[in-house]
Amino acid sequence: MITYSAENVRFPKIKRRETTAWIRRVAATYGKTVGEVGYLFCDDEKILEVNREYLGHDYYTDIITFDYDEGDQINGDLVISLDTVRTNAEQFGKEYDEELHRVIIHGILHLCGLNDKGPGEREKMEAAENKALKLL
Repeated sequence: MITYSAENVRFPKIKRRETTAWIRRVAATYGKTVGEVGYLFCDDEKILEVNREYLGHDYYTDIITFDYDEGDQINGDLVISLDTVRTNAEQFGKEYDEELHRVIIHGILHLCGLNDKGPGEREKMEAAENKALKLL
């Protein structure tokens, strides 16, 4: 089950049923099924609070992924700052909706086992994001 909620922000204009089906399709391409996945859309202040409290990081980010995977089933909580998504869209010259979907699937790709911190991993993640966006 995939759930969506919002705190301190207006809920984004996403089609929940379509987005859920897309997430399941992307996970399946990695041999994964979707268990319990929860999205929390929030503002910069909330994501900063989560980042400090749970990760010990003192900076804003677009997404934080908490991974509770069990074997081939992905489970996790994903916290997305819509403020940072909007800033990033402007900075990278992208449409807001495209950047939002990129971030939504970025968290799922993490749950599927992809990373983006090590050498060459960012490029692989971006390629996976682009591939996933074509499935939307």
